[in-house]
Amino acid sequence: MPKFFVSPDRIVNGSITIDTGDAAHIKRVLRLGIGDIITVCDSTGTDYEAKISKITDNAVICKALASNKNETEPNINVTIYQALPKASKMEYIIQKNTELGAVRIVPCALSRCVVKLSGSDCEKKRMRWQKIADEAAKQCGRGILPEVAPIHTFREAIEEMQTADLSFVPYECESNNCLKKILTESANPVNISFMIGPEGGFTPEEIEHIHDCNIPCITLGPRILRTETAGEAVLSMVMYELGDINK
Repeated sequence: MPKFFVSPDRIVNGSITIDTGDAAHIKRVLRLGIGDIITVCDSTGTDYEAKISKITDNAVICKALASNKNETEPNINVTIYQALPKASKMEYIIQKNTELGAVRIVPCALSRCVVKLSGSDCEKKRMRWQKIADEAAKQCGRGILPEVAPIHTFREAIEEMQTADLSFVPYECESNNCLKKILTESANPVNISFMIGPEGGFTPEEIEHIHDCNIPCITLGPRILRTETAGEAVLSMVMYELGDINK
């Protein structure tokens, strides 16, 4: 059954208004009409079985038939701070980590990032990335739309990471501290964050600042993973150990 997201204010007294770009998709691509049944999510974890009752030039109006709590959201909130990669790798990273259950993805401008964005280019990219996250969330049945945040500097990202219940940084030069150790020793963390470095790796100054902020570096094993591989690998491990993959 097709699934669409609306903001909570678009659901009033059992009437659901879809007036985003999804309205055109429903009418012109899916060619749905009055009486057809769709799933609408309020973006906060509630799904509605809804019947299309009216179609206008700019909106699709539905009647809510039933509602239920979405059961696809993990019991932990994972934020990924991802260094800006080359080419279209960020699109892949956002899509796959949305599928795996991340609630927030924060693009970060680190010293060795090849890609340099500024001004209006930043917001154009963010809007493109958010659209990819939205589409991935619909495809995999999420109960929320994960946020793609504005681009952060390294220090802005580290400052935010310090507020999480558990934060860490995979680093290829770390050899002793492993991911399983810090996950199993943590006291039931809910808000978890980690940072993935760029193709060129972290600078010594960045690693020093991470240590100064008491954020542990961890090893991911003997092989060095690409930046587009590392995030989904770490998120999969976190979801298995603390989330809902092993349930």
